[in-house]
Amino acid sequence: MELRHLKYFLAVAEELNFTKAAEKLCISQPPLSRQIIELETEIGARLFHRNNKKVTLTEAGKYFEKEVTALFQDLAQITIKTQKIAQNVSGEFSIAYISSIYSGVISELIQHLKAAFPYVSFKLFEISTTKQIAALELRKIDLGIIRSPVKSPKIKSQLWFRDGFSVVYNKRNLQINSEEEISGLKDETFVFFNKDYAPHYHEVLLELCAFYGFTPKVVHESNNINSIVQLVKNGLGISIVPSNIARNNSDPEIGFIELKKVNLFTDVSLITSKEDESQITKVAVDFLLKKNS
Repeated sequence: MELRHLKYFLAVAEELNFTKAAEKLCISQPPLSRQIIELETEIGARLFHRNNKKVTLTEAGKYFEKEVTALFQDLAQITIKTQKIAQNVSGEFSIAYISSIYSGVISELIQHLKAAFPYVSFKLFEISTTKQIAALELRKIDLGIIRSPVKSPKIKSQLWFRDGFSVVYNKRNLQINSEEEISGLKDETFVFFNKDYAPHYHEVLLELCAFYGFTPKVVHESNNINSIVQLVKNGLGISIVPSNIARNNSDPEIGFIELKKVNLFTDVSLITSKEDESQITKVAVDFLLKKNS
């Protein structure tokens, strides 16, 4: 069995049409049919049902397609890892982060890494937690900074810090002097993260409001924490943001009240591939962990 047999099989499994699969592979149909028959003979199982009208996968074929697809994904990851080993301390290193992380820390990280690895091209991507996990599983990124738990056998997760929450408001439109006044915000307009973009984080915000006795009237949504803060500054509502954002914001028009009474936190974690043994990854993770030690 050769790789070309598997590539031919996947093409037919995807198209479910030998003619279209042959065109996709830039070969004629008869050789493709022969290769599939050879593969079925070697395996000892029929992979396709064929008749004049259609081609379908057998149950064995469906299983084989799933496993071969995973095999090629693993092969792609092996190739990427081999390239990184060959490059050693050159090439590219991709870091993804969520928008609710103070950007100053990311800038410090890049400066630290560029000093240690001057020949590496560092790329930054602002991506949601869900998309980071998917990208890391496929080794499209090297390091991720996320919120909420990770459930993936391919990923190593380390707690970076535990973050609280703070109400953010425009001082011209509203005056909040203490946490005791939070329950009086039930009639205010809120700006929240989009539920589809960050479902776990959105649920936590709803829980926070419930703790203070009201359901928020969410009128505006955004996928970016800086946009949310800007909307608040522009007088379009109030919001609840991670406390690390509040601590690092010095805009005189914006006020923050930290929510200390409620026992709700969000974990910010550093995620890497379990197979990643890169020196760059180790230096990056160590730097971030020391920033909060």
